[in-house]
Amino acid sequence: MSAIPGAATVAAVLAPDERVRVEAAGNGCFALLTRESIPEAIRLVRERAVDALLLSVSRCGPEQAPALARLVEACPGLPTVALLSQHCERDTETLLRLGATGVRQVVDVTTPQGWRRLREVVSQPASHTAARIQAALFGELTELTPDGRLFLEALARLASETTTVRRLASALAVGTSTLVSRFARHGLPSPKSYLAALRLLHAAALFERGAMSVADVAYRLEYSSPQSFGRHLRATLGVTASEFRRRIPFPAALERFQARLVIPYREEWRTFHPLVGRMP
Repeated sequence: MSAIPGAATVAAVLAPDERVRVEAAGNGCFALLTRESIPEAIRLVRERAVDALLLSVSRCGPEQAPALARLVEACPGLPTVALLSQHCERDTETLLRLGATGVRQVVDVTTPQGWRRLREVVSQPASHTAARIQAALFGELTELTPDGRLFLEALARLASETTTVRRLASALAVGTSTLVSRFARHGLPSPKSYLAALRLLHAAALFERGAMSVADVAYRLEYSSPQSFGRHLRATLGVTASEFRRRIPFPAALERFQARLVIPYREEWRTFHPLVGRMP
């Protein structure tokens, strides 16, 4: 498929019948770069800038799991999505194996809603935004505990679709009160402060595209309404949504986030363990 101006670029390993349907679903939303095997797709990801990696469950053999695990570990900001287009007995085993390699998203397209979800997952540039945020974070926080790094990686990736600390804690398999108390005991701002700031960074990145309205961004970030999004902005920054869009582009929002919540707390983050003893 030829590149679509402004669309996300997706590296994919698909069965022939899946390729036709995915290309149809992605028309105007994302450009598909297909390869015949996972190793070929991995080479593509390393050689070109892509926004997501899409893998058919039917094409993910056990022999390819180690290479895929290394890729997921090396590119934490790149969403890797498993595509399930049919149900058979071996799917459960394959999905478990993919989960063990670090693949966290599965889209089941055996229903019409699945195709809509696929478009949302791979055309939404949250992956690129998360990578930008992670690069800034890890540029300042050069010394982190392994679970501190995991927390920040997940926060940057999940903030666009996570509205509460309770949901964030659940995704990270840690108790909400435990997470909150750990931040407080270590002298760090609350998880709610970090989550709210990261959600505004994702909002600024969406506005950066130019074509999205305030309502589009509010609903994309799962606010209950554009008015709720506006109230959040007034309470947090003292500006309206329109002023935020006009006056605070992503680089300015990122700089503000770093200055308030990252740079002053370098020493605290260096020894912080937010996820020790996570629930199984």
